[in-house]
Amino acid sequence: MGHEHENHNHHKHNGHNHNSEHIEKESPQHERHEHHANHDHHQHNHAHHEQEHSNENPSNHGSGGHGGHHEHMVEEFKKRFWISLGLSIPILYLSPMIQMLLGYEVSFPGDTLLLFLLSTIVFFYGGKPFLLGAWDELKGKSPGMMLLISLAIVAAYVYSTLTAFFIEGSDFFFELATLIVIMLLGHWIEMKSLMGASKALEELIKLMPKDAHKIDEAGNIIEVTVEDLQPGDRILVKSGEKIPIDGEIYEGESTVDESMLTGESVPVEKGPGMEAIGGAVNGDGVLKIEVSKTGNDTYLSQVIQLVSDAEKTKSKAQGFADIAAKWLFYVAVVVGIITLIVWGSTGDIDFALERMVTVLIIACPHALGLATPLVTSRSTAIAANNGLLIRNRIAFESAFRVDSIVFDKTGTLTEGNFGVTDIYPTPESDKDELLKLAYSVETQSDHPIAKGIVKEGKDNGIQPYDVKDYRNLTGKGLVATIDDAEVTVISPGAMRAKGISFDEKTYEKLAEQGKTVVFVLKDNVLQGMIALADIIRESSYQVIKELTDRGIETVMITGDNSRVANYVGEKLGLTKVIAEVLPHEKSDHVKQLKQNGNKVAMIGDGINDAPALAEADLGIAIGAGTDVAIETADVVLVNSNPVDVLNIIKLSKASRRKMVQNLAWAAGYNIVAIPLAAGLLYNIGFVITPAVGAAVMSLSTIICAINAQLLKID
Repeated sequence: MGHEHENHNHHKHNGHNHNSEHIEKESPQHERHEHHANHDHHQHNHAHHEQEHSNENPSNHGSGGHGGHHEHMVEEFKKRFWISLGLSIPILYLSPMIQMLLGYEVSFPGDTLLLFLLSTIVFFYGGKPFLLGAWDELKGKSPGMMLLISLAIVAAYVYSTLTAFFIEGSDFFFELATLIVIMLLGHWIEMKSLMGASKALEELIKLMPKDAHKIDEAGNIIEVTVEDLQPGDRILVKSGEKIPIDGEIYEGESTVDESMLTGESVPVEKGPGMEAIGGAVNGDGVLKIEVSKTGNDTYLSQVIQLVSDAEKTKSKAQGFADIAAKWLFYVAVVVGIITLIVWGSTGDIDFALERMVTVLIIACPHALGLATPLVTSRSTAIAANNGLLIRNRIAFESAFRVDSIVFDKTGTLTEGNFGVTDIYPTPESDKDELLKLAYSVETQSDHPIAKGIVKEGKDNGIQPYDVKDYRNLTGKGLVATIDDAEVTVISPGAMRAKGISFDEKTYEKLAEQGKTVVFVLKDNVLQGMIALADIIRESSYQVIKELTDRGIETVMITGDNSRVANYVGEKLGLTKVIAEVLPHEKSDHVKQLKQNGNKVAMIGDGINDAPALAEADLGIAIGAGTDVAIETADVVLVNSNPVDVLNIIKLSKASRRKMVQNLAWAAGYNIVAIPLAAGLLYNIGFVITPAVGAAVMSLSTIICAINAQLLKID
């Protein structure tokens, strides 16, 4: 309110080219709803669940659109699991293989038909998510977990049906049922532990006001929707309102809070001829704006497009389990075909089919379905206990590989709140009196600088004077009457305009450090100056030091001016500082850092950080930040403490180690079991039977479960 931040004068935002050629002007409202494809459950390609939603308009969603969709999918897997489990009990009881193993016999007319019917229900009902997911993986030419599971259950179902009614051989109905039940359990566990789903685009869309006060040709104010506005229309923005759309101010003066959009920590003084950004919050003044951009050309629409594009690019990543499953799929197909050809050449087609099916089933071990979900569930619980909310599993898995971490400044490395750093009274005044005068006047204002001075006054236990005749001097400062004296708190620009001299050397030293300076006058006589700055978080020093010690590059990218940024960068010992950048430029810088295969994490809290958070290999949001930043991020720091970044890296490394161990247990025995299932040692009388395979699989699953529970942050 009224405090002109001189350090920002060169940064008047006229040069903010929101029409950047870097940003495609494609309608985000008509964008396919693929932006949540990158989250969690998509490492197992549940894309079939998305198809019915793929043409939805983001603006039609309620705020819980995707969260509700995700919860629905969890419930769906839960329901399929319990129903399939219930049906599997009689399947196991009726299975000839289980009867032989446990030494009992069940025989009644139609027993084989009943076994077939129950298995058919489990195959089509319980196996549906995997069959549809496999079809999506085939279409996308990216085989993974779904295709491997489907290969095993289709082979088991088809072969078992043949043995039940047409050819000689043992059926695999019990293998089919147990495989589907365990895989459903694994997916249910994993999805339950990862309830986060991206609503970033919806949150961005919600930021835009729906209505505007249009000024017609006769000067009347009429209420219209933002969609009705055209370039050249004139609108009125009242104090405290959001600016509805991009335009140029032609009348009025005010301070505008653009911090959530541009990252600049101090509200910007705005007047005629200056640009106004849709979504920014107007201060005390009234502004009249001529609309310059509408629809997809507006600043916020382009931010939406950037986030959408970056999220879709990230969604192509594959999880570690999917990569393992892909190779197991190739091994199973190749070995299965070779087995069929080799044994088929002997003329015993029935035996050849049995060996091939055994290979295909054993290639998809039961433990593989639980190997990563159990680690996922455990690591998600550990993360939650340490104030970390994991939203994108694939991004989190690779956090331990990060080479560079990019920090936003305002609200991330700093508290986002101004605090008094220096007080310089004149020889005629004293420090306490100077602060008391400023504190008394500033209690009447809600400007960030005023809040900083008021906090300092309260922290020092000062009792403010009674204040009368308070006035805001727009663009200059504040004035009030205290004990019949006029007390003014004004900016350096206002001091120069008044022709009042001050200690330029001290002022320049403070300005070089990126601090904001205000002057206190009593009856036009200078009492002293007070310097304020965005307070650096105490925890920021620790996290930068530890990251540097680990050999990780630390970079700060901020929309704030270079003086402020360099001061913070020097204090913290950052590797690199990049200042005065716009959101699309932030994401461009992240792209540059990602060149040469570097893994980049980005930590931010504002709307202006959303495109960069989406672009980074790992997007991390401060929990106290905006909904947009949180919805765009892969991990959220619930306690808003940057030090928790270290826990992300440590937990990611520990989780990866457990996943490798579990996948080794889950798939390791395949190295032995697949060749034996193929009949490699048949000539010396040794061949692995489905019963032996089932026993080894059970042991492998138990080992994976125990190993996952041993996970902890190193």
